[in-house]
Amino acid sequence: MVTYAHILGFPRIGKDRELKKTVEAYWAGKIDKAALFAKAKELRAESWRLQKQAGLDFVTVGDFSFYDHILDMAAMLGVVPERFGALQADENVDIDTYFRMGRGRAPTGKDVPALEMTKWFDTNYHYIVPELNAEQNFKIASSKLFDEIEEAQQQGHNVKPVIVGPLTFLWLSKSRDEKVNKLSLLDNLITAYGQILNKLQALNIEWLQIDEPILSLELPQEWKDAFEATYTRLKQPKLKVLLATYFDTLGQNTRLVCQLPVDGIHVDLVNGANQLISVLDNLPNYKILSAGVVSGRNIWRADLSKTYETLSQIKDRIQDRLWISTSCSLLHCPVDLQQESKIPHDLKSWMAFSVQKLDEIVILAKAINQGPSSVQVCFEESDNAKLTRQQSKKIHRDAVKEKMAKVNAAMLSRKSTYQTRAKVQASALNLPLFPTTTIGSFPQTTDIRNLRKEKREGRLTEQAYTQAIQAEIKNAVKWQEEVDLDVLVHGEAERNDMVEYFGELLDGYAFTQNGWVQSYGSRCVKPPVIYGDVQRSKAMTIEWSKYAQSLTKKPMKGMLTGPVTMLCWSFVRDDQPRKDTAMQIALALRDEIVELEQNGIQIIQLDEPAFREGLPLKQSDWPMYLEWAVNVFKLATCGVKDSTQIHTHMCYSEFNDVIESIAALDADVITIETSRSQMELLEAFQAFKYPNEIGPGVYDIHSPRVPSQQEMTLLLEKAAKVIPAQRLWVNPDCGLKTRNWEETKEALIQMVNAAKTMREKLN
Repeated sequence: MVTYAHILGFPRIGKDRELKKTVEAYWAGKIDKAALFAKAKELRAESWRLQKQAGLDFVTVGDFSFYDHILDMAAMLGVVPERFGALQADENVDIDTYFRMGRGRAPTGKDVPALEMTKWFDTNYHYIVPELNAEQNFKIASSKLFDEIEEAQQQGHNVKPVIVGPLTFLWLSKSRDEKVNKLSLLDNLITAYGQILNKLQALNIEWLQIDEPILSLELPQEWKDAFEATYTRLKQPKLKVLLATYFDTLGQNTRLVCQLPVDGIHVDLVNGANQLISVLDNLPNYKILSAGVVSGRNIWRADLSKTYETLSQIKDRIQDRLWISTSCSLLHCPVDLQQESKIPHDLKSWMAFSVQKLDEIVILAKAINQGPSSVQVCFEESDNAKLTRQQSKKIHRDAVKEKMAKVNAAMLSRKSTYQTRAKVQASALNLPLFPTTTIGSFPQTTDIRNLRKEKREGRLTEQAYTQAIQAEIKNAVKWQEEVDLDVLVHGEAERNDMVEYFGELLDGYAFTQNGWVQSYGSRCVKPPVIYGDVQRSKAMTIEWSKYAQSLTKKPMKGMLTGPVTMLCWSFVRDDQPRKDTAMQIALALRDEIVELEQNGIQIIQLDEPAFREGLPLKQSDWPMYLEWAVNVFKLATCGVKDSTQIHTHMCYSEFNDVIESIAALDADVITIETSRSQMELLEAFQAFKYPNEIGPGVYDIHSPRVPSQQEMTLLLEKAAKVIPAQRLWVNPDCGLKTRNWEETKEALIQMVNAAKTMREKLN
């Protein structure tokens, strides 16, 4: 038996974001279902071709999704809430019901509130949260996985399907009935999973990958106890199970996982390198160990020589029971580095995207099977890339190091308490009860995107571009005044992305042309690459904000992206601690915030939607992260006067367990996502008695559905029962960049009217 090479999953979007374009064309009615399914088949075929061409021993099937893999699992199990239409006994979930569950709207069927969406562990990918009820019935209600397996088999591939495990599915789901114990549903869920495994066995599948990433968490004992019984029941005579964990070490779950009645386990040895010895010591002598040694989450090239040493140690211990893989699915990596023609050659030589990572895995497997001399040239290239990166003068800047050395405790606190600042700010801003605002961005129209493209390609002069963007800002400000918003924004017409825009203006960042990764649904992002020390060498937002403020007497918010989000939503250098990189970003932002204040901007918003996302998966590791995450936010924001109001925005996060740290940020106003959860998230702020001001989002911007004034008023009434009206703001859940102007205008008019209704009721 040889050492096998495989991956846990491949990007679904296509090299040129074909999936995004196709799905959105279907939503818009430009193509029919047949065209949608045909393009999906092409994308799957290309993914499998690349894996087979690279030399992998399996192609992974089941990682393709039109929207989200957890939503796929919900559809397969028939978990469809009543508002989307009850499933008949033998009915499958159709594609439009699926899309309505994910986004609230599809070409057919009525608009309904979508399922909740939240972060996939500590990544910037968002999954759709399955919604369970006390009498939940699980049944096979989608043939998607089985159809795709047959499709791959017909193309001559050796197939390894992947599904989300039953306990991870339950853990990530929610019930609106607090009395429901999710584990009480496990018995019926296992029965449905057993039926799925029976079908896979009938398709002559040898190995099935079952993903149980919750095993990297510190689980309650009752959930740990459920694993052995679950996998004992799922055992099939001819179907082998590879249980996959990732994103962190197994920690206290190591012995549990190693002893489960499965045929192999996969562990993440990139984000959990220190677990190797413990895993080897607990692994029975008949089980496969899949070693995740190539990063599935970052774009840096693997150190082949160092990784080979690790794999050799494993090989010495377990002989032919070693498989080699990525740390997690390549869902989180761009597709192909060969599409990048503008990255400097030296920087490009340090990188590997998904296609290149396939090659790295195969090279490592060949080195183990045939000896390192069989791939000597590849090892030499890897060693040279490592050396040139270490010695590059592009990475280190003395001025940045000197600035970091001067940071002191006084720089991490405002001059006065919130209570004192609030009085000063109330006098300076003179805002009404329930002040209305938006989170920052307005729709990025085709005209705006074309302006940036023409400037980038040299077909538009700097002066002409500035004038065109100013016209967009002027229109946005005029419209906000007409609708009677209280605190205005300039709309961010000049910004391509909330992280990329700032990265382009900071030293130490690099950018790709096609480094797209999926964020949620059809939404893709192109994370910047932090390769060296970060510093601000010029102003980033000052002139745009000054111009916008000159157009109105109402307060204009300055908009910036926070240091933790700049860190988490980038591909970050791996040669220094993440907190040091975050501090460098914070110092750059501090300079920008002080200059905004000096130029008459009285309200400044520093967005930190990734604040909770950055938490380590194990709660015992939280304190260290939370300490530096709070400190870098305060380092960025605490250089201003009491009269300057600091806002922050966070979205799609559970706040209960980090509420003390959120309060420690000492932002004057925090805006959060609450509409999909019907204001449930505010309970954390009530229980904690959060002292500062809060803007709970009153409508879901991730859905094209426009809620009524009455719906928003009801949400505000709920909020006012939890938070004193004097400390409540009114705003959408998030930025409006992805929406169109028609629905944006309608929704904001309803929002302003809802705020006015609340003022009248209170008065």
